[in-house]
Amino acid sequence: MAKRRRTRTVMALALGAAAVWAARDIPAQLGARARGARLARVLASPQFSGGKFRNTLPASEVTAASMPRLAAEALTGRDARRPHQPVPVLTPPPGGDAQGLHITWYGHSSALIEIEGRRVLLDPVWSERCSPSRLAGPRRLHEPPIALRELPPIDAVVISHDHYDHLDMATVQTLVDLQAARFLVPLGVGAHLERWGVPPTRIVELDWDERATVAGVEFTATPARHFSGRGLGRDETLWASWVIAGPTRKVFYSGDTGYFPGFAAIGAEHGPFDATLVQVGAYGDAWPDIHMTPEDGVATHVDVDGGLLIPVHWATFNLALHDWAEPADRVWSEAKARGVRLAVPRPGERVDVDNPPPVDGWWQQIA
Repeated sequence: MAKRRRTRTVMALALGAAAVWAARDIPAQLGARARGARLARVLASPQFSGGKFRNTLPASEVTAASMPRLAAEALTGRDARRPHQPVPVLTPPPGGDAQGLHITWYGHSSALIEIEGRRVLLDPVWSERCSPSRLAGPRRLHEPPIALRELPPIDAVVISHDHYDHLDMATVQTLVDLQAARFLVPLGVGAHLERWGVPPTRIVELDWDERATVAGVEFTATPARHFSGRGLGRDETLWASWVIAGPTRKVFYSGDTGYFPGFAAIGAEHGPFDATLVQVGAYGDAWPDIHMTPEDGVATHVDVDGGLLIPVHWATFNLALHDWAEPADRVWSEAKARGVRLAVPRPGERVDVDNPPPVDGWWQQIA
């Protein structure tokens, strides 16, 4: 009996120590609030009022009344929200000259844009979970196609907003050590990066419609319809879509967003685009204004006057109640109906925008 008690005590202590170890990074994961000159810019932003950033078109939020229904739905159909076979992950080719326009999707919203000799990394998330905890939260459904240390030299890292599936502390800290790239972020997000060790000289914070040129590529933060926050506070940092323009080629990245008329304005001012990377996954009836359906994603591509559409924000993390393969099925159907050029690469597949691979339905074989 005494031996069993000692065993239980040892196990309890071990579990407690493991929990403490897993939780040690959570305070840092929450990031930091803007202060000083950064806070002054936040307060002066036309997007900021009443203590928070706001959408040009208000977005409805998930209501408390809907939570029991969502919780019940989350317990059903879980098998369909995961692939039944391993996701086919390709190993990207070694870094070449980056000429022309190529896009490599690494999964979810992480992607590499090679544009006229420069490389831009979008929303890099390499951690096992998109969560402040190492023990809980959505877990990857496939491995990253490439290790961070094997990435070619990066000129710029673009962050759309501060949610965990787009801004990952561990990935940022590793990139700071491995790369010399500058980080382009929406207003307020720089406070998170500084807390994590990114030198201020490597942080470029932009409000909507502000521009910056890094390594000969012009970046413009453009509107999106979303929200922000890593802890209990909400909307203290800005969210954005992005225009990425080389000397002659141009790419649009939607970030996370609901559909709204602002995309047509972006197209009129900045289009046409050779390619777009548009969010098409993690949508739901309970949050229709902050994540687009696949049909909305195709409409956004058309609104901004895009050439090749590459859907993102699907396949890697289970963040909604729809089937795993549904975003790709629906975006393929809608693209065909509207005559939109589409590429649906496997994670790690490098797409030549001028000669993209045909859509082959690879995800349907494993769903």
